[in-house]
Amino acid sequence: MIPSVSSLAPDLPELRKARGAFFTPPAIAEFLAAWAIDRNPAARVLDPTCGEAVFLTAAGRQLRTLGATPADLDHQVYGVDLHQASLEAAMALLELEGLDAHLEAGDFFEFSPTRSTLPAMDAVIGNPPFVRYQHHAGEARKRSAAAALGQGVRLSALASSWAALLVHACGFLKPEGRLAIVLPAELLTVHYAEPVRRWLRQRFAAVNLVLFERLQFSDALEKVVLLTAQGSGGCESFSLFHVENAEDLGQLRPFDHVNVKPAAEGKWTDLLLPGRTRQLFKQVTSDRFVSLGDYGAPELGTVTGANHYFALSEGTRRNFGLTHEQVARISPPGTRHLHGLSFSRRQWERLRDHGESVWLLRPPPDDATPELRRYLEHGERRGVPDAYKCRVRTPWWRPPLVSPPDLFFTYMSHRYPRLVTNSARASFLNSMHGVRLRSGAPAAAKAALPLLALNSVSLLGAELFGRSYGGGVLKMEPREAALLPVPGVKVLDAAWRRLGPERSRLNRELRAGRWASVSERVDGVLLGEVLGLGPGEVSALREAADSLRARRLGGDER
Repeated sequence: MIPSVSSLAPDLPELRKARGAFFTPPAIAEFLAAWAIDRNPAARVLDPTCGEAVFLTAAGRQLRTLGATPADLDHQVYGVDLHQASLEAAMALLELEGLDAHLEAGDFFEFSPTRSTLPAMDAVIGNPPFVRYQHHAGEARKRSAAAALGQGVRLSALASSWAALLVHACGFLKPEGRLAIVLPAELLTVHYAEPVRRWLRQRFAAVNLVLFERLQFSDALEKVVLLTAQGSGGCESFSLFHVENAEDLGQLRPFDHVNVKPAAEGKWTDLLLPGRTRQLFKQVTSDRFVSLGDYGAPELGTVTGANHYFALSEGTRRNFGLTHEQVARISPPGTRHLHGLSFSRRQWERLRDHGESVWLLRPPPDDATPELRRYLEHGERRGVPDAYKCRVRTPWWRPPLVSPPDLFFTYMSHRYPRLVTNSARASFLNSMHGVRLRSGAPAAAKAALPLLALNSVSLLGAELFGRSYGGGVLKMEPREAALLPVPGVKVLDAAWRRLGPERSRLNRELRAGRWASVSERVDGVLLGEVLGLGPGEVSALREAADSLRARRLGGDER
């Protein structure tokens, strides 16, 4: 039952979207409710954000078939929702079906598992609101973070609302109870969900994931995953199911699953891939590919503390009378000027002549020329010495210089991360990474890796190991960049013998923006001719990379 309230304004679609309320298709609710109740006629079931009762209705139907009466349901089916109008609608819908439930209005994060009107539950079901961190703020965020911490899970400030609600709701679950819930697929892919992924492995004895090939919510662009879990004590592996859409859920059978062992740390993005593609990727990378770190460890560029001051254009250098002994050649801040397979001395000179910041202030430690003094005074007037990196550096005006690497690595990327040969022998700032090849690396690696890394296995690896940020940006820190799969030495040599003569032509195509055709040519030689993969296998890897890239570019994930 629900307390009577006065009439309220209609619950408009835009209001539901603002609070992350996307109503669940009945087929999904019925599937999850049936699994959660598990033919237990006495089961107590909770939906912590029940909305308009699609899960409560499904649970009530299941329990009624097991013999429960409406009077029974009032102390077996529980729902909480912050939105009073939704609760009124929920009760009306339940009554139409001859069902009942115990409904409570309020913020679920204010309900305590140890001091609550809600009893311990046999099952928790539902579809938590999906409110991104930008809008999940203020006191609401503080309450949700505290509730999650109460269950031992510390969430970052970037966490969306569903993460805390999932963890808090399981505080109401009996030790051997069942969880059956709809979550955004970013459970598997985003960095802020790492504590949740770790908690799932520690909390439950068995975890199942159901992934859909198609979008299941007509009013949301986010893909979802069904998470079911039971028991307690921790588990090593999960059961993974792939289905086309909600109508296929009824066809799942007990032994149709695939056992997967998710990574102990990091993302589980690979679980989004079809099983055969995931296995193909693992086979190819383990047999014939190596990590980029095997060729050379990605490293950070110079951290100046004030790029606008320490990175100088040729005009600024001349105006202050600074000599070439007082500056060092660098690739300009950012990576937009890196269009092809290499960064040459001629390209550097062209950027210099167009006023780009191609010099790094780097005078000798004992330099005391009037020209340098004038430039330092210019920096002091602008407050440069007060920047943190400058304050902790002696002298403040002499940033560390990283020696020129063999390759640049674009760690903040749009379509894909790029390796670029540093033919200009320029140093670099922390707007990109550098890769210094190890002494035992093959001679061809410096020229070959930027082209051969455009294969679909490497591009797929970037999506699996990198992090996606606002606007679809793919970010790879040095540790993640070191994991990028690239062809092993023998494979690299064999593919380079075929593709090396085409390098100039392919570089022109790449600089013209025709990267997809370049990648297709590399796939044909590297994956097809050298590795002997069939056309279907090559297509599967390419489609997987394209799919994850499109998903990243279409969202605003963390």
